[in-house]
Amino acid sequence: MNVLAIDTSGPVAGCAVLSDGKIAHLVAMNQGLTHSETIMPAVDAALSASGLACGEIDVFAAVAGPGSFTGVRIGVCAAKGLAHAVDKPCAAVDALETLAMNFYGFDGLCCPILDARRGQVYCAAFDMKNGLPERVLADGAMALSDFLALLPEDRRLAFAGDGVPAHGAAVKAALGERALIAPENLRDIRADAAALLAACRPETWVAAKQLTPIYLRAPQAERERARKLGGKPNPEAGA
Repeated sequence: MNVLAIDTSGPVAGCAVLSDGKIAHLVAMNQGLTHSETIMPAVDAALSASGLACGEIDVFAAVAGPGSFTGVRIGVCAAKGLAHAVDKPCAAVDALETLAMNFYGFDGLCCPILDARRGQVYCAAFDMKNGLPERVLADGAMALSDFLALLPEDRRLAFAGDGVPAHGAAVKAALGERALIAPENLRDIRADAAALLAACRPETWVAAKQLTPIYLRAPQAERERARKLGGKPNPEAGA
């Protein structure tokens, strides 16, 4: 099986190729360039380095959110376009679940936090003791303090994601030694983890036209418009 995974959902863009059970190529880019500029050249390089043509990919995976509204759309559209061109399926991979893979085998809970702006984090919790993520808390968008209040008091907790730089100190202050803050090399989403999750779950594959972002809330512009109009934002409008 050959899987091409794309992630542009956060500050670090990446792509990976999983070929016949091994990671054939992995790239992560965090140099400040826009993802729309960097991701397709990275995909071309990944395919070339892996010795594969686009038509030899069995499934195109995208980290589909939650995350940056614009970033998520870039990755989803890239995967859809590539898959449509060669008539292959797509897989939507959850960003928080992908982050949990950084703590494969951890005996506590992995609690990824992504910066959702406006004083909130995108968050979830996963049990990783059996390897693949087992969901304990559903994805949510909330204040950090509200998320911490939902976590069990009898487990070690590992925190990863782009919310760590802003909120890591507050996590340690609230949880003390129970909190493990991911180091730099385990903090960001890895496209190879997304490829592995997609490969493990063929039942989640869909036709290219059916691939959609994972939305938790409407984007700021939609929320502001709804506020001015006195209504509710359309949940289909953002990640």
